[in-house]
Amino acid sequence: MSHVITLNAGSSSLKFGLFSLPSDDPVAICTGIVDRISAAGATIRAKTSDGRTLGGDVADGIADHHEALNHVLDLIVQQFPAANIAAVGHRIVHGGPDHDQPILLTPESLAALDELSPFAPLHQPYNLSGVRASVERFPDAVQVACFDTAFHRSHPWVNDTFALPTEYYDKGVRRYGFHGLSYEYISGHLAKTAPLLHGGRVIVAHLGNGASMCGMIHGRSVGSSMGFSAIDGLPMGTRCGQLDPGVVLYLMDQKGMSVDEITELLYRKSGLLGLSGLSSDMRTLEKSDSGSSRRAISYFNFRARRELGALAAVLGGLDAVVFTGGIGENSALVRERICVNMGWLGIELDHDANTDHARIISTPLSRVQVMVIPTNEELVIARAAARFVYPHMYETLLDKASPTAPPPADGSGPE
Repeated sequence: MSHVITLNAGSSSLKFGLFSLPSDDPVAICTGIVDRISAAGATIRAKTSDGRTLGGDVADGIADHHEALNHVLDLIVQQFPAANIAAVGHRIVHGGPDHDQPILLTPESLAALDELSPFAPLHQPYNLSGVRASVERFPDAVQVACFDTAFHRSHPWVNDTFALPTEYYDKGVRRYGFHGLSYEYISGHLAKTAPLLHGGRVIVAHLGNGASMCGMIHGRSVGSSMGFSAIDGLPMGTRCGQLDPGVVLYLMDQKGMSVDEITELLYRKSGLLGLSGLSSDMRTLEKSDSGSSRRAISYFNFRARRELGALAAVLGGLDAVVFTGGIGENSALVRERICVNMGWLGIELDHDANTDHARIISTPLSRVQVMVIPTNEELVIARAAARFVYPHMYETLLDKASPTAPPPADGSGPE
């Protein structure tokens, strides 16, 4: 029996999984997360397929993602000494304009991906550090890169460009979109469980410490709230989201701030943390009675409502909304405030179903079906890695999960 490890580094967390192969689909043996990296309250939580709970609080904290990865690999080796690691699948945030599929990682491809680090400074270095560490620990395993940007390479040109001279587009300055592994999972899940909705116009709200929204037609991305970098669009835990470029020019020209200082401000000191002055964690803010916490939540919801309406216009209508991600799956308050008074768009929320965290949280009379679907980026990564280990066995599986109908060329919605 062969096994695959999946590594999914976020801005403050590291999700991981151990999957067995072969079968009709990779089977999770153990999945978990290292949460609140770089904070005193760092934890490792994992659950096995037989119900065991592993990990716990880390007394001395976890300084960075490299240390977190070593904790994860130690746990896997100690708890599953018989595992035969045939492949390690990595979430790589940025694949640039050319990668629309997973690739095998080589020294050459790793160096090329390292050149994209300025595009995603909060993620790419950690992703690639994980690759190098796993190569050291499992030198005989296949290393596979799965790109968060790949899902959005189907964007029509008008949703992919900025109004800059076209030479910059040719040099790679374009709207890439992110969270593609999450959106790929939701698209495949809808194709199996709700094929009529999958074939229509769907907005998926991936809301977590990193947050974005994606408009899909026939399961393919035609628009995203994120753009050139993973800082654009919705406000996030510590990232500002959409910002007038003039603010950056002002900070440089009038306040004398350096590139490093502005990067620190926009990526690590803004968002929910900057607005609340308390925390980047929505769970903490919802428990707080402070006015700044309430304002931070209100701004988050306002921007999500604004993006929801904008993406509905991009799609030319709306058939379904899917909430996913840590906040999207667990915060009934956020879902309610995004959906309330959206009857003009066809959304009618079932408040009891929302409070109960039901799968469908819209009323039977709602023209737009609103759903809560937990994402599973690790399974998407495991499937991609399995394809390189057993290409003939998993080819059919991935073809069935992949959307086939193209979006309209102009991105305007169904014709």
